[in-house]
Amino acid sequence: MKIVDDFSLEVRAGEAIALTGRNGAGKSTILRCIVGADRPTDGTIEVNGIPMSETNADIRRTLATVIDDMDFFPDLSVVEHLDLLARAHGIPDPDDAVDEVLNEVQLVPQAGQLPGTLSSGQRRRLALATAFVRPRTLLVLDEPEQRLDVEGVEWLAQRLIAERERGLAIIMATHEPILVERVATRIVRVGEPEVEVASA
Repeated sequence: MKIVDDFSLEVRAGEAIALTGRNGAGKSTILRCIVGADRPTDGTIEVNGIPMSETNADIRRTLATVIDDMDFFPDLSVVEHLDLLARAHGIPDPDDAVDEVLNEVQLVPQAGQLPGTLSSGQRRRLALATAFVRPRTLLVLDEPEQRLDVEGVEWLAQRLIAERERGLAIIMATHEPILVERVATRIVRVGEPEVEVASA
């Protein structure tokens, strides 16, 4: 059974593409193929002209993702997760970078907790923090608004606009009107024609 057929997409620096469409249309499958979690049966995926490979160091330095429910190390605290990622990716001043992200996602009081003790909304904020604490030129997000409250969605919209304005490329599957209307520069309705929108 074909989930997605005859799909083509190019995203450039400073663009934010919102994948929309009904549940089951293939949005998550597209994202999983883009990040190398699934392999398409036909066609190619390239990141900066490099064929997609999860093990390619250049791609790993380029791509940050939040898809599916992330599996966190059960014995590492929130701050230890972020510190490990920052140091593994060679972030300058990792302590400062982790502190900044913890403040932004409002997890400073939970910094010493294990992920399993967090609420679902806090775990989503931690998942987003893992993307924001590492180097990236392409950000791939699958329904990043999941389990965020109204304040959290507003924060996320502002953060993604800032990411886009700094020249990052963003591809996100979302049902959240705020993210579609304020963040996206293009809307791709999976199974329907692409729509160009004015930048926020």
